[in-house]
Amino acid sequence: MNNKIHQSPEQEISSYVGKLLRDNFGRDPESVFVSIKKVFITVYFRNFLSPMEQVLIDQNQNNIVNHLRIKIFNSLIPEIKLYIEMLTENTIQEFYYDWSLDNKSGMLTFLCSHAFGTSDDHIENYYGKEGLEAEMIKLSHYSQRAPDKINSYELNPRTILVVREGIMVRLEKELVRRGHQDILRTVKKEMEKTYLHNNIDLELILNKSIIDSFTAWDFQLDKSIFLFILNPDKQLNIPTVEMS
Repeated sequence: MNNKIHQSPEQEISSYVGKLLRDNFGRDPESVFVSIKKVFITVYFRNFLSPMEQVLIDQNQNNIVNHLRIKIFNSLIPEIKLYIEMLTENTIQEFYYDWSLDNKSGMLTFLCSHAFGTSDDHIENYYGKEGLEAEMIKLSHYSQRAPDKINSYELNPRTILVVREGIMVRLEKELVRRGHQDILRTVKKEMEKTYLHNNIDLELILNKSIIDSFTAWDFQLDKSIFLFILNPDKQLNIPTVEMS
């Protein structure tokens, strides 16, 4: 008799990613949250920092930690992609990853070839969508140029994904052509994260507190994503003004 408890795809991916991180870093994340909506799969993990990484950070060697993580995640992504494709019977066309050493958190985001399940048009019509996208356009203009195209999605009450296309300037494209992607990625990440951390308007726009934010790029596609992790239980209770 098979006593195995049936798990949802989200639970299966969560367990798999948690085990894979433990096997390669020697430590489990405290939690792994997976969302599957439209063509998107997002994986958010918390309290994830190996003892060796902590030692390096204590010695102000964050660059070494980031460099090692890039190497490890690049080696893990093909395995994760294969697992998800076999589990979901869907093809992954794009992938992105990022982490915050300060928050001991990280994310993986996959864009698939076709949508999962029924239509989820409502995820494109959430509170604060227009204002958030306007702020993301301002951020893009600050760090490179306004995107040719931008879309955002509320995948669940705690997760908002922003997808930007056509944001690179000629100098950045030339740096990529010459093989300087890692330097470009580091500089752009620092610039955009600094802008986000100094921006007090995003939480007011969404009327929710932001726990975490991540950004990543696919330079070959000239595409970028932001992933915002929110606290759905901590609304800011912005007063409304009645118009006479």
